[in-house]
Amino acid sequence: MLYKLIYFFHTEYSWLNVFHYITFRAILSTLTALLFSLVCGRWVINKLRIMHVKQYIRNDGPASHKSKEGTPTMGGCLILSAFILTVALWGEPASIYVWIVMFVTLSFGCIGFADDYIKITGKSSNGLSAVSKFSMQVLAALIIALALYYYPGFDLQLNIPFFKSAAPDIGMLYIPLVVLIIVATSNAVNLTDGLDGLAISPVIVAFGSYLIFAYLSGHFKIAAYLHIPYVAGTGEISVVCGAAAGAGLGFLWYNSFPAEVFMGDVGSLPLGAILGTVAILTKQELILILVGGLFVVEALSVIFQVIYFKVTGGKRIFKMAPVHHHFELKGWPEPKVIVRFWIIAIVLALLSISTLKLR
Repeated sequence: MLYKLIYFFHTEYSWLNVFHYITFRAILSTLTALLFSLVCGRWVINKLRIMHVKQYIRNDGPASHKSKEGTPTMGGCLILSAFILTVALWGEPASIYVWIVMFVTLSFGCIGFADDYIKITGKSSNGLSAVSKFSMQVLAALIIALALYYYPGFDLQLNIPFFKSAAPDIGMLYIPLVVLIIVATSNAVNLTDGLDGLAISPVIVAFGSYLIFAYLSGHFKIAAYLHIPYVAGTGEISVVCGAAAGAGLGFLWYNSFPAEVFMGDVGSLPLGAILGTVAILTKQELILILVGGLFVVEALSVIFQVIYFKVTGGKRIFKMAPVHHHFELKGWPEPKVIVRFWIIAIVLALLSISTLKLR
């Protein structure tokens, strides 16, 4: 990886020592991914148009969304390309955690790509069947869970926020927990991706939060001071989070209202899976409920709506689920829904970071 090549000459040029610092590489990672997305974004959008990779709008969605039909989709390919290239440039090639994140990125990216491809080719307007998609997600997450469970030295204790010494060792239960977190987060982000820029901004905020968590958990003295789990090597996840946030920022330039491109499942599924994986690696699994609170609410709105609909024989809690559509149908303009959800995401992120001192 590029930083290793550059750092090789640090004995001759002392100023190159700066590349050894994770904080510096995290900043470089964010800027590199941002620049890549911005520079290549227009080219990718034009290519998607030429290839007729266009968004299909289902009839059961809000009527106002029909105007979005034909907008290029699968823009997640841009996000993943910027992310992978950036991590390859500035990440630590010897880090097992970086390789775990890369596996999650590629596996969930392939699932999302297959789902989008089936939709745009007209083979099925719903993409992969629910059973096929869920089974592949569980399999990919299970591989990660088993790798971490059998990885020597990886802490299987569950860190509980707000309590200094509450960290029960849950043993083999950690395996289904990891699968649940990765799959649930992946699908929650996917459900949130329903308005222009609605999903990508909270994703950026969440990765910004975990950039901080990763750096702190990988620093022995700071972790001890804050009474959070120290996980040797997770400081490198800061570079990963920076790459994800930067790629997302560059994509938001084109995805902001009115969107010129949508990310599709090829973007939302892997981004959610990466976020869940980062939460696990940094031993901040439970705080993800707060960091990604917006995604949790969106997912729960769908679950509650479906259950209530079946139990009551056709009644609804919301005008439409996920909940962002409910506010649309109440008369909120789309930009108002989007910006207010962004504000909520930022507030939740700040609250999650504040828990570092509330122990």
